[in-house]
Amino acid sequence: MTKNILMVVTNVDYFGDGKTRTGLWFEEFAVPYVTFLENGYHVSVASLAGGEVLLDPQSENFINDIKWHDAKKALDNTEKLQNFDINMYDAIVFPGGHGPMFDIAESELVGEIVSDFYNNGKLIAAVCHGPAGLLMAKKDDGDYVVSGKRITCFTNEEEEFYKKTELLPFSLEDALKDRHAIFEKQGVGEINVIVDGNIITGQNYQSSETFAGTIVQYFEEKSGF
Repeated sequence: MTKNILMVVTNVDYFGDGKTRTGLWFEEFAVPYVTFLENGYHVSVASLAGGEVLLDPQSENFINDIKWHDAKKALDNTEKLQNFDINMYDAIVFPGGHGPMFDIAESELVGEIVSDFYNNGKLIAAVCHGPAGLLMAKKDDGDYVVSGKRITCFTNEEEEFYKKTELLPFSLEDALKDRHAIFEKQGVGEINVIVDGNIITGQNYQSSETFAGTIVQYFEEKSGF
């Protein structure tokens, strides 16, 4: 049976200074998107504001843009997240780029949807800064979804390495720890994907391929294949 995947991406294309470009990190979207299609999944792409989603220019690459043509086309005119029937989906996936730190992280709608997915045992997956989408979600008992869960994301060391710390509204690593996540990390740029129950997180864009494969493996194991 095919799986229905809802990918939620950022609409933000500048840091808070209004001068420095950011956006969706293309690899973190394109690799899972293509992998899902290759495995026969149905994929919908949503953003909070809808419309065209812009890429972090540092993530664009001429060769990959050709290889991931269909993924790029899917970002031309995204549907607003509020218009989706979330009951139709088996998983919600948050790619990164720094953009989610400014819109997805503070969205009550995202918090409500992720809470629903978690409390109904459906898959939640996020890579790099995508785990910002988990921050507002809560369990049925009122505790944060990430509390007591093994989680990773783009680390404080990686922010420093790429000289982005001062441009951010907060530290994602610290915010997850503040919600009592069991934070697990590897070195700068090292592949790291963590599975804890129905939550899968990846540390950075270098983890995109492993992250996508882990989601496929999750569904295969659930289906008994």
